[in-house]
Amino acid sequence: TALDPTSAIFMMDDTIFIPACLISWNGHALDEKTPLLRAEEAMSLQCSRLLKTMGHTTAGCKQMIGLEQEFFLVPREAWATRMDLQLSGRTVLGSFPARGQEMCDHYMGPLNQHALAAIREMQSEAFKLGTPLRPRHREVAPGQYEMAPYFGHAPEQIDQNLVVMQICEEVAGRYGLACLFQEKPFAGINGSGKHNNWSLGTKEGVNLLNADQVTKVTGNKDVFPVLMAAIVAAVDKHGDLMRCAIASPGNDFRLGAMEAPPAIISTYLGTAVTEFLDAYRKGSDATYTPAARTVKTGCRSVADFTVPTEDRNRTSPFPYGGHRFEFRAV
Repeated sequence: TALDPTSAIFMMDDTIFIPACLISWNGHALDEKTPLLRAEEAMSLQCSRLLKTMGHTTAGCKQMIGLEQEFFLVPREAWATRMDLQLSGRTVLGSFPARGQEMCDHYMGPLNQHALAAIREMQSEAFKLGTPLRPRHREVAPGQYEMAPYFGHAPEQIDQNLVVMQICEEVAGRYGLACLFQEKPFAGINGSGKHNNWSLGTKEGVNLLNADQVTKVTGNKDVFPVLMAAIVAAVDKHGDLMRCAIASPGNDFRLGAMEAPPAIISTYLGTAVTEFLDAYRKGSDATYTPAARTVKTGCRSVADFTVPTEDRNRTSPFPYGGHRFEFRAV
């Protein structure tokens, strides 16, 4: 067992938890954290080498993520009568309800007060451990909710997410609820994802997928298009590994149905980025500057407003959404 200094030590009740890596006597990884840290080291080495080739020196690069955690809250008494939910996390048989999510009334309505009280306590318990779960809201399916932490370094964010899931399950029990994290607990309605908003950054704090920021810091407007081209090429070449990373019995039921993206790995850059990269490929020396688009409300009492150029395409497993890619298939 080796201590992992990239993730913070924390305390729950009277127990101190120290993030660690489990490695065999011969150096083989016995956990899932060690391969993640090794992969990041390899990425950092090659990304730093690329940046140095393009005239920018950095102490290293790292993966930054923000995980959108979706889940269901159901009455614990009802959950206790369903052996399939208890053992597999999903309903194996049963009848469809008379009404599902067709009207989106759960998504648009206020939070159920009982569920809201439980979620507030979940947020409070997580905050005590240094994990701020800022947004909370209903999701599309009946009984479905979502919370998300701040954007952060991948290994630490994953550790925090695992602790948050434990907190949610424990707190839900205090309120007579069961918290379901299985990706597709019920047929015919949306499943729960853990959408991974992913980007690359330097250890000095530069977001390498932020065109304006990376161009200003490096002084080289070629860095952004080259990095974007490298990521697209990686998705094309290693799509099988990305598919394996999201393959699980629960998630395979979710993918390709309702709001979830298809299981076929692809990426979507949006019209503006695609046109910019195509022009760059043909010799253009223009700098990518996303232009805001104005949406007209059509009524005098409500002012027109602007929206980002990048379209977060919900049908793509890995779309670019401005400053980051969203791995929606997670």
